Amino acid sequence: MYHKLIIVGHLGTNPEMRFTPEGTPVTSFRMASHVRYRDATGEQREETIWFRVSIFGRQAEIVNEYLNQGRAVLVEGRLRPDPETGGPRIFRRSDGTAGASYEVRADRIAFIGPRPAEAPPVVEGEEAAEEEPVAGEIQGG
Repeated sequence: MYHKLIIVGHLGTNPEMRFTPEGTPVTSFRMASHVRYRDATGEQREETIWFRVSIFGRQAEIVNEYLNQGRAVLVEGRLRPDPETGGPRIFRRSDGTAGASYEVRADRIAFIGPRPAEAPPVVEGEEAAEEEPVAGEIQGG
């Protein structure tokens, strides 16, 4: 079986890097993806979905160095269920409404939108750790 998730959105937090007990770097950040649509009455609505994204290895170091809150990214990876509930993590917003966030294990992250010239735009899984990505390249899967 196989599944792949592709998300385009903006970082809601600055990346945070930590290390596994074996010493492998792990960088995590939250990102939001927005959808705008018109409902049956013609009123414009916006729906925001939050994701918790983690990436490992050399790519974690690159993401931690070059990304910051507000930056647009494309993330490819797989959805991971909350170990306690088997679904998304449910929380209460400050206004009392329910919200959910989804955990994603990233295999590839493409930096999109404006960026510093020295930032590599694509971060892929462990097998690409030896090569630096080509500026402006977004590889297909």
